[in-house]
Amino acid sequence: MAKAQEKSKPAVGYRDMASAIRALSMDAVEKAKSGHPGMPMGMADVATVLFSEAMRFDPTDSKWPNRDRFVLSAGHGSMLLYSLLYLTGYPGMDIGQIENFRQLGAKTAGHPEYGHAEGIETTTGPLGQGIANAVGMAIAEQLLSARFGKDLVDHHTYAIAGDGCLMEGISHEAISLAGHLKLGKLIVLFDDNSISIDGATSLSESDDQVARFAASGWNTVRIDGHDTKAISEALAKAKADSSKPWLIACKTIIGYGAPNKAGKSSTHGEPLGTDEIAGTREKLGWPHKPFDIPADVLDAWRATGQRHASERAAWKARYDKAGADVHNALGEPLAHARAPDVFAAIAAARTNFAADTAKRATRVWSQLTLEHLVPALPELIGGSADLTGSNGTKTKHHTAVAPGNFGGNYMHYGVREHGMAAVMNGMALHGGVIPYGGTFLVFTDYCRPSIRLSALMGIRVIYVMTHDSIGLGEDGPTHQPVEHLAALRAIPNLQVLRPADAIETAEAWMAALSKCDGPTVLALTRQAVPTQLRKQLTDENMTMKGGYVVRGTEGGERDVTLIATGSEVGVAVEAADLLAKDGIKAAVVSMPSFELFRAQSEDYQHGVMGAAARVGIEAAIAQGWHEWLRHKDGFVGMTGFGASAPAPKLYEHFGITAARIADVARQQIKVVADS
Repeated sequence: MAKAQEKSKPAVGYRDMASAIRALSMDAVEKAKSGHPGMPMGMADVATVLFSEAMRFDPTDSKWPNRDRFVLSAGHGSMLLYSLLYLTGYPGMDIGQIENFRQLGAKTAGHPEYGHAEGIETTTGPLGQGIANAVGMAIAEQLLSARFGKDLVDHHTYAIAGDGCLMEGISHEAISLAGHLKLGKLIVLFDDNSISIDGATSLSESDDQVARFAASGWNTVRIDGHDTKAISEALAKAKADSSKPWLIACKTIIGYGAPNKAGKSSTHGEPLGTDEIAGTREKLGWPHKPFDIPADVLDAWRATGQRHASERAAWKARYDKAGADVHNALGEPLAHARAPDVFAAIAAARTNFAADTAKRATRVWSQLTLEHLVPALPELIGGSADLTGSNGTKTKHHTAVAPGNFGGNYMHYGVREHGMAAVMNGMALHGGVIPYGGTFLVFTDYCRPSIRLSALMGIRVIYVMTHDSIGLGEDGPTHQPVEHLAALRAIPNLQVLRPADAIETAEAWMAALSKCDGPTVLALTRQAVPTQLRKQLTDENMTMKGGYVVRGTEGGERDVTLIATGSEVGVAVEAADLLAKDGIKAAVVSMPSFELFRAQSEDYQHGVMGAAARVGIEAAIAQGWHEWLRHKDGFVGMTGFGASAPAPKLYEHFGITAARIADVARQQIKVVADS
C-alpha cells in the first residue's frame, strides 16, 4: 500500500502545491482588502496531504453520494477551501472567482456558503457549527452503510477545526455524541496554532484539547502540521483504525511563511500588506505573480482531482444495479418516488383522526401521524434531545441508533439541543435521510443558530417543538415560550407551523415534508385540543394554505373576524359561539402558518380575512401580527412572561378566554362603527 501511495504522488512536491494555496489565499485577501489569510497559510500543508492522499472525491461529480465529505469548520479560512476547489478543478471555480473573493455575486463569499459553488458541503463561519455538521454527516454515512452495505456507502468525513471552534460550547456537545456513537469514519484535523483574534489563546483558555477528546472516547494523535510525512502517516493510521473517531492535533504556525507576521494574531483577520506578501514570496520560494499558478503545479493539483474518476464510475455501475430503496435514498431528489406513499399515509391519518372523538394534545396527534409516516418513508430519521416521551417523536416503528448498531432510525441526542440541531443539519446535507428532532419550543433559544443555518442553506430539517405556550402549565415562565414564535417567524425561509387540531397536525407534517428548500418548526401543544374544528373535511390540505376560514358565518357576511393559531383556535370558536348568541356574526380563521399564508394570492388572503374588524389571538406576544392586523384591530395574547399554575388557570389569569375574546370583538366592532 505504501508503494502504491508513493507512486500516486505527483512529480511536483507537496511544498510547491502547498505554496499555491498560501499564495492564492494571501493574494485574494490582499486584493479584497478583507479576509483571513492566516489559517489557510497555516493549514496548507495539512490540506495538501489530505486532498492528495486521503480524500476520495471527483470534481466532475460533486454530488457523488459515496464521496468523502470535507467540512471547513473554521470557515473564516474560506480561501483554503476555495483554493482547493480551484486547484483540483471543480466546475465554476475558476481563477476569476478567486480574484473576486468577497465581492458581490462571487461564488467565493467571505465564509463558505452551501450552494454557492460545487464542493462546498456546508455553510460555516459561526464557529463550532461545522464540527457538529461533520458529526451529522458521519452519522448519516453509518446509517446508510448499515442499510445498503459498504459496496454503496463507505466513506469518511473530514473536518478542519480551529481553536475557536473548540472553544464554542457546541463543540463539546458534538464531540461527546460522536465519541459515544464511536463514529470511526470521522476525522477532525485540529489547527492547533494557539492564536485567537485577541492574541494568544492562553489569554482565555488552558485546556488540553487532546485530553478532552480522549475523555470523550476519541482516538487522538499530535503531529507537526508542517511535516508532510507526519501528516501522511497520521491520516493513514486514522483511516486504518475506525474503532473510534479521530482527532489529529496539527501543531501549526498561523500565517506560515510570512517573515514578520507568522505566528501572530495580526495574520488572523486582515490582509498581510504588500511588503509582507513580497517577503512571503521570497521566503516560500514563490516568485510568481498574484493569481499565477505555474502549469506544472496546476497540473499536479488537477491530477489529484482526477484520482478517483474510475472509482466513481465503478460505484455508479453498482448503483445502477441496486434496488428502488437505494435509488430513493441516494438519488435526487431524495425519496421523490415515495411521494404517493407519503400522501397516502397522511390521508390515512386524517381519516382515522376524523373518526376519533378524543381530545388530545397536538404533540400526541403528531406522534399518531408519525405512526403512519415512518413505515411509508424509511428515509425519515427521528430523534429528541432527551425528551422523547414528552415530544412524542418515537413510534412503534422506531429502533434506537446505538454504538455499533446503526440499523436503527431513531436518535437519542441527549441534553444537547444545539448539538442536535447542527447534527441534523449535517445529516440533511449528507443526503439519504430526512432528519427530525424534538425538544420544548422554549429551547429553540438553544437551537436557534443552527435553525438559522438550516434556513440559510435551504435544507429540509424538521424541528418538532412541543410545549408551545403557557399551556404547558406548572413548569412556569422559564419553560413557557411567549416570544419564541415571533422570533422564529422572523427567520427568512423558516416555515413555522402551529396546528390547531388533529387534522391540521397531520396536514402540517405534509407541509413540512413538502418543503424541500428549507426547514420547518412544528409548534405543538402539551394541552389537549379538539380532534377536528372544521365542520366538513375535504381532500384539500387547508393547512398548506397557511390560513383559512375554519368556521364561517351564515350567509357569508361577518361583523368580525377572529384570527387564531394552534390551541387558541378552539378558544376562538367558543368565542364565536358566544357572539352568535348576541346576533354578532363572527368568522374564525385558523392561521397555522404565516409563511404559507403570505405565499397565497392577494385575492385569497382578502377572501379569508374579509373587511370586517379583526382580532388576533395567540398565547404569545403580538410582534409579527401587524402583518395581518390593521392599526385599529385588536389582539388577545401575552404581553409579558407567564407564571406557574395549571394551564386553565393561566389562560384565565392572562385573559385568553372565550369571554375576553368576545369582549374585545365587541369593542373592535364599535371602533369600526364609530370610525
